[in-house]
Amino acid sequence: MKKNIIVLLFTAITVLSTSTGCKKYPDGPDFSLRTRKARVANTWKIENFKVGGVDLTSLVTGYTETFTTSGAYSYTWGVLNGSGTWTFQNDFAEIRLNGSDEQSNRVLTILKLEEKSMWYTYMAGGVKNEIHLTEN
Repeated sequence: MKKNIIVLLFTAITVLSTSTGCKKYPDGPDFSLRTRKARVANTWKIENFKVGGVDLTSLVTGYTETFTTSGAYSYTWGVLNGSGTWTFQNDFAEIRLNGSDEQSNRVLTILKLEEKSMWYTYMAGGVKNEIHLTEN
């Protein structure tokens, strides 16, 4: 009986560690015990910000975004702030922000969604912007 349990555990670990077909986002994760909504729900700060491939991270210090499990969204950057709601769309590949200004009214394409980091892209004025967020 004990040998069967060990074989079963070894098989499960092997299958999980070699499985890459279930990867939802280009930059990961391959597997998570937390739901997507629970991973999004956090207060995030900018780790990296690129506009058209140009690194502009130093221009957005102090910027934060907050997502809640109930679907509320807000951002703060100095004296600027905004709020709205968020929902997943396109089979969890995107987040739709609905708010009162351009910053909080857009579609984010998720690249990476982990417990302590979230990466996404969005289009603004025909230019691709990429943001890497980390837990605040």
